[in-house]
Amino acid sequence: MTYVVTEACIKCKYTDCVDVCPVDCFFEGENMLVIDPDICIDCGVCEVECPVEAIVPDTKEDLLGHWLELNREYSKKWPNIIRVKDAPPDADVWAKMSGKYPEHFSKKPGK
Repeated sequence: MTYVVTEACIKCKYTDCVDVCPVDCFFEGENMLVIDPDICIDCGVCEVECPVEAIVPDTKEDLLGHWLELNREYSKKWPNIIRVKDAPPDADVWAKMSGKYPEHFSKKPGK
């Protein structure tokens, strides 16, 4: 098992999870984070830190495909993030939205 970052993170990019991760398995894109499933040790401490509940175990039926593969792919392309950063100024607005992936996911690495 591993943990997976899902659509709820898009355009929110809170980094509370990064601060508690003992193995630095988070990677930063332009507008979301992902977890490297090969590094994650399944401790679950990040899941409870996420204010938008974007981090879930990959055992959820609907995650076995798309989100697990997206996390795997982009964790190999994006830079590792090991320190907390400020969330985008409009993160609270985006946190309440669903259906963000088709129009708002970005393949660009974070800064």
